[in-house]
Amino acid sequence: MGMKTKHMKPDTSYLPVAWEYREVIEEAIENQSTGKIFYFCREESVCEAAGRVIQLKEIAKEGLFIIVDTDAKIRVDRIITLFGKPGAAYDEYNAYANACMDCLGGYDEDELR
Repeated sequence: MGMKTKHMKPDTSYLPVAWEYREVIEEAIENQSTGKIFYFCREESVCEAAGRVIQLKEIAKEGLFIIVDTDAKIRVDRIITLFGKPGAAYDEYNAYANACMDCLGGYDEDELR
């Protein structure tokens, strides 16, 4: 399946992830689960991949990645959801989605008076 993108947020340096995210990935590998994975990708977007996670792999100086049976390589700290379960970047995505609720809708404060 191809990737779809939505314009979102740029990629950042690798951040270590909590153990529970590794457990979810290891469980998906063990159960041979398939589905969709949403993640932040380098194209300043949210990308989507579908398939089965076949490997969890540490790449020196790059970070921890999942390898999908469709040859997609996704950094674990950039995963928003893995088969519908929150990933390490879920809170970042949620905060980005809610950020506009605090803004002025593109208007200056003076324009709203």
